[in-house]
Amino acid sequence: MIKDISYMHEHITIDLSKEKNDIDCKLDLFEETKRELKKIKTLGVSRIVDVSNIGIGRNVNYVKRMEDETGINIFMSTGYYKDPFFPKEVKESTIEQLALIMINDINVGIEGTDKKASFIGEIGTSFDTITDNEKKVFLSSAIAQKETNVFITTHTSLGKFGHEQLDILESKNVNLERVILGHTDLSNNLDYIKSLLDRGVYIAFDTIGKVNYLPESTRLYFIKTLCDLHWEDKIILSLDITRRSHLEVNGGIGYAYLIENFIPMMKKYEIETEKITKMVSENPKRILGL
Repeated sequence: MIKDISYMHEHITIDLSKEKNDIDCKLDLFEETKRELKKIKTLGVSRIVDVSNIGIGRNVNYVKRMEDETGINIFMSTGYYKDPFFPKEVKESTIEQLALIMINDINVGIEGTDKKASFIGEIGTSFDTITDNEKKVFLSSAIAQKETNVFITTHTSLGKFGHEQLDILESKNVNLERVILGHTDLSNNLDYIKSLLDRGVYIAFDTIGKVNYLPESTRLYFIKTLCDLHWEDKIILSLDITRRSHLEVNGGIGYAYLIENFIPMMKKYEIETEKITKMVSENPKRILGL
């Protein structure tokens, strides 16, 4: 069994229900989530990165209680997600003011608590464009990253605009080795993923189990090919549980899917255990400074 696993792109609680007009997008089932997290702790999971940030239901007291009752270390985030989920402060504040909010979350604590943000993200771009407010958030995130040196973790809509995201960050001299590009597997384009890796970033295969977006066979082929090219030091894995229906109790894949289902698939696909360990344990610890 692989030990000391980190899930690097999850949402302990999130609320996108108003904008999506779907109560399923309000993940606030504490006891059901707790049961699943206690289960994955027995399967080797030590920590989770919660990328719910300002305006999409980030709840520091909920997360602290979940930490206390499961024994899993949960790292929280700051920043703003993407249009149309931004709170009004994104439009009303300057780039510098938004950066200061993030810096305060990282250096002082979130919402007056002693729980500090460890990441900036997930910050995202839309499917067919990068809006002015999304660019504003990327620029403010770059300022906050330069000040604090934490990682930025992003949302690409079906993998799109990865290079454009990096261009914005690089324009403010962000070290791209401190950036994780999310959902890039959903581009379904291996050459594109390689071109992103060539820029020094980490790539997240973080929608594992969401076969309505991409079949697992494609993910496995991509991961195996990238490992054969010695990119395993730059890949992280996660599930991106965001809906009530994703939980096992509601018929979803559940948090254990990565360990109980996908890792065995990887081994069957002849991806070496040593390389899998890098992706789920060693790379995350390096990112988290552990």
